[in-house]
Amino acid sequence: MAPSSGSTFFPDPRKARGDVVAIGDDLTVETLRDAYRHGIFPWPHDDLPLPWFSPRRRTVIFFDELHVGRSLRRSARRSNFEFTIDRAFEQVIRACAATPRPDAQGTWITPQIIRAYTCLHHEGDAHSVEAWHDGELAGGVYGVDAGGVFTGESMFHARPDASKLALLHLIEHLRERGATFFDCQVMTPHIRALGAREIPRARFLDLLAESQARSLRLF
Repeated sequence: MAPSSGSTFFPDPRKARGDVVAIGDDLTVETLRDAYRHGIFPWPHDDLPLPWFSPRRRTVIFFDELHVGRSLRRSARRSNFEFTIDRAFEQVIRACAATPRPDAQGTWITPQIIRAYTCLHHEGDAHSVEAWHDGELAGGVYGVDAGGVFTGESMFHARPDASKLALLHLIEHLRERGATFFDCQVMTPHIRALGAREIPRARFLDLLAESQARSLRLF
């Protein structure tokens, strides 16, 4: 079953046999909001109708398992970045889309995705963290508040460690507001180094529901 135009209904991801739970091109604010609050996200693939994913193995960072290596701790002490939240959302998402990636993972941030998530940002669901250096955007990360759990979408850097430190700033911000974990969606070498691990989809959906029941205000 796929989300149709004007609908916010998705199949129950717990019953899905694979990672893809729906197919459809509806990227309205209502559909995106409903998707994230049920542990589902769109992930465009070239030459295919838009698939909506809820991975069987979900990658998360539990804050009490966060690992910050020696070199990154040293970089944090020495850096003179200024960090902000939601000051330049569209700049961040466009920079993420334009960043070359060896595994071609960046090409999914299409103009349609940029428009959709910018609208989601204006509605208060999508957020960005920016790292600035001498007034210039040096790095950042953006994602979606799924009702008390932050789902990271993408990050970029124009200066060394800027995106990593922006992510650490975001994690500290979320921790201060009562969150206990960060949804990374899928594993990458960078987040693995920070202590990320995979958990079963059912466990993730339980944690998502438990966090939503706490009515956390992350931003």
